[in-house]
Amino acid sequence: MIMVTRRNGTKFALNPDLLERAEATPDTVLTLTDGTKYVVEESVEELIDEVRQFRASVVAAVDHLSDEVPARPTHLRPVTDGER
Repeated sequence: MIMVTRRNGTKFALNPDLLERAEATPDTVLTLTDGTKYVVEESVEELIDEVRQFRASVVAAVDHLSDEVPARPTHLRPVTDGER
């Protein structure tokens, strides 16, 4: 989630996966995939940076978790009756 600020100063968290478009008209207008629109104080450039940082944090978290997951066998082998 990224934090954005409405024109009245209140902040809210936005799921950037739902963001379809950000326009500078000159106010920044966010359009979500369902057609909902928000006018926010952040510039389009600031929003792009926030989304990049959010996505980078997701990739970094997955990379960190993959270090903790045991490696899978690299090949298949038949299972004998004694191993069932």
